Amino acid sequence: MDADGLTFACATTAEERVAKRAGLNAARVGVHVANGVPKGRLVSFGLAGALRDGLGVGAVLDATRVVDEHGATLWEGGPLGVPGAREAIVLGSDVLVHDSLERRRLHLSSGADAVDMESGVLARSGRLAGVVRVISDDVTSAIEGVDTTVRPDGSTDALGLLRWLGAKRTDGVRSVFGAIVALKALEKAVA
Repeated sequence: MDADGLTFACATTAEERVAKRAGLNAARVGVHVANGVPKGRLVSFGLAGALRDGLGVGAVLDATRVVDEHGATLWEGGPLGVPGAREAIVLGSDVLVHDSLERRRLHLSSGADAVDMESGVLARSGRLAGVVRVISDDVTSAIEGVDTTVRPDGSTDALGLLRWLGAKRTDGVRSVFGAIVALKALEKAVA
């Protein structure tokens, strides 16, 4: 993968740390790009949720398209060439998709393999050069309320995280573990 001249746009501080440790030029754009779109050629980089079976936690995706919920193309391009990554279609959503039935419905309506909340915004900027995402939640994961663990600017809300883990217990621990496994896989893929 040739990262020269690219800015890796990350929603969260955890994703930004991974990009920087891998030696990439990273910018934290926040959840749903709340911090604004950086200048230059961009790569949407970080975690994603699976919309279909067969994409387990830690699967690295090198997208060739970003679509909306109806399957309309927002961006299309070649993969960036991340070693070991799967080519995929990513759905750029305006909301967190936490329900497994909704994820499966979105796969059928859009043809997308995975979903995130930043790729669509970045695609609409006209400066998207690629999408590198890793699955942190498989299609069956129960992540309702996980959005309360991250502030709009992408920083972790520690109190929100503790409350969410207390309320979700098993699902919460599974989700946190999935994020850790996914971020390690992402870092290994781009290092």
